[in-house]
Amino acid sequence: MKKNNITSLTEMKNHGEKISQITCYDFSTAKIFDEAGVNSILVGDSLGMTMQGYEDTLPVTMDEMIVYGRSVGRACKNAFVVVDMPFMSYQASAEQAVMNAGRIMKECQANCVKLEGGKSVCKQIEAITACGIPVCAHVGMTPQSVNSFGGFKVQGKGENNARRVLEDALAVEKAGAFMVVLECVPPKLAALITKKTNMITIGIGAGAGCDGQVLVYQDMLAMSGDFTPKFVKKFADIGEQMKKAVTEYDEEVKAGTFPKEENTYPKSDCSDEFLAKLDREYKDFEVQL
Repeated sequence: MKKNNITSLTEMKNHGEKISQITCYDFSTAKIFDEAGVNSILVGDSLGMTMQGYEDTLPVTMDEMIVYGRSVGRACKNAFVVVDMPFMSYQASAEQAVMNAGRIMKECQANCVKLEGGKSVCKQIEAITACGIPVCAHVGMTPQSVNSFGGFKVQGKGENNARRVLEDALAVEKAGAFMVVLECVPPKLAALITKKTNMITIGIGAGAGCDGQVLVYQDMLAMSGDFTPKFVKKFADIGEQMKKAVTEYDEEVKAGTFPKEENTYPKSDCSDEFLAKLDREYKDFEVQL
């Protein structure tokens, strides 16, 4: 299988082929997803909610993104790896953005960085891409701006807001982004943006008119609790399967039925005579530290 890259993903868009992207945050899971054939893996700052239990993504730090990102980067032989830039790792200045984007690329074996915002972050995108670092933009409902939006709400409803989202998308393309995530954007608007731009559009809650789709894997595998966003399809109930397996393990350990002989290494045991000798020799032995 050939490694996905900017050229191959762009060719997919141009040929009308849909692109699959999924979030991931650790080596073992990334290896499974990579072997499954997804085109791209996003190490999202959504890890603040899915992996750390926060209510939003704002507490996530650069150092935390590096730890999770490099775990995923080492696992991916085929998938195009995108790593999020967390809140306040790029907003202050173009210089700050370049330094942190450089860290992600160097330390995570990433193929691309992602940052949120439209016109307000164009200087940062220009500076990052000028250093040869690919950028994925993110417009519409941008989770790092949750406090400004007053919650996680659909963006682009109504004529003025639709124009704003479209202009943000066109602005980040002009600044140099080659890909853009459209989150919680009305489907017709997302389809129009996809038509108007040469960027690859990745939708999440933005309808089927985008070039590709991304989902948080804990959502699509029913591992994220009772709440499921409207745009999520549960492809498997892995959460329930995990709970059932751990319950069975817990019961067998407590009942003494695990481990069985087939789960041990009896051939490596010492003889009964030798163990009896050790028992006698160490009957009153005290370890001296």
